[in-house]
Amino acid sequence: MQRPLDEIASTLLGEPFASLDSHAQDVARHVAARRHISRNLAGRGSPAPTLGQRAADAVASFGGSWTFVGLFGATLVTWVAVNALLLRTQGQTFDPYPYILLNLFLSMLAAVQAPVILMSQNRQAEKDRQCAEHDYEVNL
Repeated sequence: MQRPLDEIASTLLGEPFASLDSHAQDVARHVAARRHISRNLAGRGSPAPTLGQRAADAVASFGGSWTFVGLFGATLVTWVAVNALLLRTQGQTFDPYPYILLNLFLSMLAAVQAPVILMSQNRQAEKDRQCAEHDYEVNL
């Protein structure tokens, strides 16, 4: 089988089979066997995401949406408005200016949300790497 591989490699890729990298050798093997090198990467061959991975993807998806931005802005405005209303009507607030309690909640949100978004981005980067390798093999 080495002879057809050498012929295919030198004819199609312009180099001897032994000098090709592993991706190019895989392409030559597929051509010699007359098999398609393209495959469906969506869902097939990759393990199903765990509950934590699905949760990380959902949090990252929601955290990067206009819905989140709108709700976040509305929450901040409501927090300040309720404090201002309480100050005006009762002379005291549950979180006086400079809103230390609000700052604590925002810090906790950022501390939890940032690593979850990074986990989701790492999973997406791995998927992108696999797609790039597949595209490279197909484009050879």
